[in-house]
Amino acid sequence: MKKVQSLICCLLAMTLFLSCGSSRNSGLDSPLWSVRMAESEMIRNPSLWMADFVTEKKWNYTQGLIGLAFLKLYDVTDDKRYFDYAKGYADSLIDADGIIYKYRMDNYNLDQVNPGKMMFILYDHTGDPRYDKVIQTLYRQLQNQPRIAEGGFWHKKVYPDQMWLDGLYMGAPFYAEYALRYNHPDDFRDVVNQFLIIASRTYDPVTGLYRHAFDASKKMAWADSITGQAPHAWGRAMGWFSMAIVDVLDFLPVDQPGRNELTGILQGMVQKLSEIQDPATGGWYQVPDQSGAEGNYIETSCTAMFAYSIFKGVRMGYLDGKYLDIAEKAYQGLLDNFIVTNPDGTVTMKNICGVAGLGGNPYRDGSYEYYIGEVIRDNDPKGVGPFILASLEHERIRK
Repeated sequence: MKKVQSLICCLLAMTLFLSCGSSRNSGLDSPLWSVRMAESEMIRNPSLWMADFVTEKKWNYTQGLIGLAFLKLYDVTDDKRYFDYAKGYADSLIDADGIIYKYRMDNYNLDQVNPGKMMFILYDHTGDPRYDKVIQTLYRQLQNQPRIAEGGFWHKKVYPDQMWLDGLYMGAPFYAEYALRYNHPDDFRDVVNQFLIIASRTYDPVTGLYRHAFDASKKMAWADSITGQAPHAWGRAMGWFSMAIVDVLDFLPVDQPGRNELTGILQGMVQKLSEIQDPATGGWYQVPDQSGAEGNYIETSCTAMFAYSIFKGVRMGYLDGKYLDIAEKAYQGLLDNFIVTNPDGTVTMKNICGVAGLGGNPYRDGSYEYYIGEVIRDNDPKGVGPFILASLEHERIRK
């Protein structure tokens, strides 16, 4: 009899354990893709610092991107696990005095400003002065960031006289939010000018797209000797740029000079994107000025970024409602073709370009062959983060 009772107790304990384990991952069964992807990400990377396939903690833009997406998800769901996931990353890299682990201001790397967007939200919720100290540190970096002669920020100190479209997402929304929160109205003009300078210098009138970067000195081997432009448009660079516009508009005063020019840039970009959207998948190519060329492929991080930007642009009134169909087609195309449900219930995002840049060592020449030859990954945070953000916008519109 005691053996039977013992067996029953063991079975009950196992049932309870399995039930608890199931409830912990119940979000994988959510009808909301934002939740399903976030839950999957927490399983893949139990701590946010582990994202981006790293083995060591690093203050990095990719973790900042994922962390911001989780904080926005928390704002919608009120599930504190998402807040704690983002906060855990910040707390693992910021010491008791508000010093960022291994951060060096004198690198003047715009990528390192991106995690600062999280700090505003964390400070609002906790009042922890460490987060405000980080905010002030990153603002000081922008105050001293090297600039080209026209006033645009260098992308990094190691890339002198170069502006990259990527850098507008990394720095401008943080800069604008700081200006709003800390009453620095003169900074708004500088924020707007960053966009206007790079838009004028990277625009390709032949394709109607924006090339990845430009070198004001025209010394780099990848730069056109007359325009200083990179050889091609890159999908994710344009994706960063579109997200930067819709996010920075959250903070610019409605009467800010140049604001209308920013919405005009967004509108022109989205019109062109609607013309080159892949009819089969709803996505956009890795090298959009070579859409359909041999070796080119539908790249999902830029597709998610464009979907997010269009959804938000329509919701906020920056874009005509007719473009909603373009975003819907892109988003559904991601779900139908590139989001895979695994046997354990987690979801995987496919076809994400791991990284792309210009110059450096080994040298990246910005050629078509270079862009299509870079590594393609599953679940790269540069795709997962925008997918969560696009899902939140999609779900908001559906409501």
